[in-house]
Amino acid sequence: MRSELFSAENLEKESAQPGMRLQNSKMLKIELNGEAMARVGSMVAYQGNVQFQALGSGGLGKFLKQKLTGEGVPLMKVSGQGDVFLAELAKDVHIIDLEPGDALSINGSSVLAFDSTLQYDIRMVGGAGMASSSGLFNCVFSGYGRIAITTKGTPVVLNVDAPTYVDPQAAVCWSANLQTGYHRAEQLGLGTLLGRRTGESFTMSFAGQGFVVVQPSEEPPVLGSGQQQQEGGLLGGLLS
Repeated sequence: MRSELFSAENLEKESAQPGMRLQNSKMLKIELNGEAMARVGSMVAYQGNVQFQALGSGGLGKFLKQKLTGEGVPLMKVSGQGDVFLAELAKDVHIIDLEPGDALSINGSSVLAFDSTLQYDIRMVGGAGMASSSGLFNCVFSGYGRIAITTKGTPVVLNVDAPTYVDPQAAVCWSANLQTGYHRAEQLGLGTLLGRRTGESFTMSFAGQGFVVVQPSEEPPVLGSGQQQQEGGLLGGLLS
């Protein structure tokens, strides 16, 4: 049997070292010898002796925060020995290595998988006075290990060496040490009162030293109802 489908670029990538690697730009391969954490429903194939255990958002505290904020990562623990292939709606997959002292703030919807050696929490985005697709809250990862994230299309990584503004629905992740806020991008005037809108009412602002990853697509808003916004505000008061 012959086909371009069976070309070397489509064959399974092999490695002697366990851990995460890209099978291709849309698919993550974990050569498992122990355990890892992955987004619920992201497994597309596996080989070997592998078990999957649903964990919700990763503990009672994170579960409660997720219910109130709309942010978080529905997780499953993947354990055993074998090869596990993960993907999310054919999005682009990127692997980030975190070192001790690093911290990454990331939209929970962009998390695909991460090493169990990493820690994460749901925290309020500094300076957030409105809701966005990133929500008023984001997931902050720290520790030592690898995390795989997804983007809709090829992203741009902005070095924050000047005042930086990003559509909150396109911000995927950023250095957790950056100072964040919200900036009114649309000028108020007669046109606004008459219903003429640019679609760019607010942007997220970033200052400090670090980077911001921006995807060429806008995620739909997570917090759509007034009740959800009020609940998020209530939790924000409890967390502050």
